Amino acid sequence: MSVLPLRLAPDPILRLKAKRVRNIDGSIQKLVEDMIDSMRASQGVGLAAPQIGVSLRVVVIEVPDQDVLTLINPSIVRRTGERDVQEGCLSIPGYRGEIKRAKTVVAKGLGLDGKEIRVKAQELLAQALEHEIGHIRGVLYTDLLESMDKMYKVEPPKEEE
Repeated sequence: MSVLPLRLAPDPILRLKAKRVRNIDGSIQKLVEDMIDSMRASQGVGLAAPQIGVSLRVVVIEVPDQDVLTLINPSIVRRTGERDVQEGCLSIPGYRGEIKRAKTVVAKGLGLDGKEIRVKAQELLAQALEHEIGHIRGVLYTDLLESMDKMYKVEPPKEEE
């Protein structure tokens, strides 16, 4: 397992439509393990393969009190409702923005075992699914801003002495 460097905007790989995974083999298992390590090291909630320079349709998400969710070739099947959220991205460090996300989403994809997974999600998990699936389509949360006025800089927490 490895912590890999994150690709930061405006890296062109973040704007590509990622390729479908044809075979779930040892290389995909290693990719997922590296993605989980990289996500945790960056204190993120989710990570898409393009964020570590791999243009494949693979995402990992870890929200509090739940196991890591791995989806291969994921897609959003249904969105319901709308809510305003504050969102950031590991590939756009130091900034957050106010955007609209669905209240509830249903997503599907394959697990590492190759079997289909369907996830009905609300709150942070729904937001993370939309965010990470956006990444594999070449979409960043900044594309969803109504205006740049909705984006703001955040200061990193000051370390205590």
